[in-house]
Amino acid sequence: MSTPETTAHAAQQAGEATLDRISWIKLSSVTLPLATPISDAKVFTGRQKPMTEVAFLFVELATEGGHQGIGFSYSKRAGGPGQFAHAKEIAPTLLGEDPSDIAKLWTKLVWAGASVGRSGLSTQAVAAFDIALWDLKAKRAGLPLAKLLGAHRDSVRCYNTSGGFLHTPTEQLLENASRSVAEGIGGIKLKVGHPDGKVDLSRVTAVREHLGDEVPLMVDANQQWDRPTAQRMGRALEEFGLVWIEEPLDAYDARGHAALAASLDTPVATGEMLASVAEHWELIRNDAADIIQPDAPRIGGITQFLKLATLAEHHHLQLAPHFAMEIHLHLAAAYPYEPWVEHFDWLEPLFNERLQISGGRMHVSSRPGLGITLSEQARAWTQADYELGTRP
Repeated sequence: MSTPETTAHAAQQAGEATLDRISWIKLSSVTLPLATPISDAKVFTGRQKPMTEVAFLFVELATEGGHQGIGFSYSKRAGGPGQFAHAKEIAPTLLGEDPSDIAKLWTKLVWAGASVGRSGLSTQAVAAFDIALWDLKAKRAGLPLAKLLGAHRDSVRCYNTSGGFLHTPTEQLLENASRSVAEGIGGIKLKVGHPDGKVDLSRVTAVREHLGDEVPLMVDANQQWDRPTAQRMGRALEEFGLVWIEEPLDAYDARGHAALAASLDTPVATGEMLASVAEHWELIRNDAADIIQPDAPRIGGITQFLKLATLAEHHHLQLAPHFAMEIHLHLAAAYPYEPWVEHFDWLEPLFNERLQISGGRMHVSSRPGLGITLSEQARAWTQADYELGTRP
């Protein structure tokens, strides 16, 4: 059985092009409490309980040359301890490796845990390492990650989700929407999928009338409609001029999404719950979405996201990454077609920095890498940590 020492020794056999090596790794399991329990359609249909916290896996890396990187993955309702446990198992394989060889290291990490597969919890654990490696590379270059990747723009259209959950009373919905627009956010997304479709239509009508026709509006059913209901609700929602209808069907129903997308004028968006590039390819090859919504921490990190973005671009799809705006702002800025990024303020207590939003857009900062550092509050919310190698 290999040890960190033997793994590092094997990595020392690299050629003269290797200028630096990973010397220290720290993993942290952090639980972020939510101020208010969150309910979407999955709660109203009895499939899940309200969400009260989000579990994060943070990976911090350092090299012999003094460079550092940070990355994270996350899990909602369940899976956080599992991600942390898997990360502990595979972390030693990185010691002594060249941090520049990110694609090679992604493959090495996946093979270190090959028996648990190449999607789901295992690659979500790998994602935190991968994102930290990209952050390190951009910091070493002195560039924001978007600029390292090659940005098409320095700001991205953004929309707010956190004010539009199904548990929120309609009057509060209107207040939340007005506040978001006043703060410079460009679009508003509402949760739908209530067991009574009339409730959905009433809430969407109220927000559209309150905001007017000029503010971009999206809805998200969180996979809770069957095919007939999605068709009926999709037709009823056409009059509101929505930017998209999100997750109208089960995330793996590519054929159902394709039929729906072909029958509606309103674009169909989906993909956030998928956990690999291969799963997204099923959507793409079946023309199942007008807008693809990958989540870098869920599909294995930035390395995999870039592969998926190439496929999406080739098929002329729009892009609207899910959650984790601290990561996805950079990836969306590097996508050729004008994308959207999702604004959630939930994660702000975890970081010392804030993203700038104005004029309906989220702006890439001049800070190198992802441009984030962990706050003292994040340290205080740490449930467990694991450290190996030589601390810088």
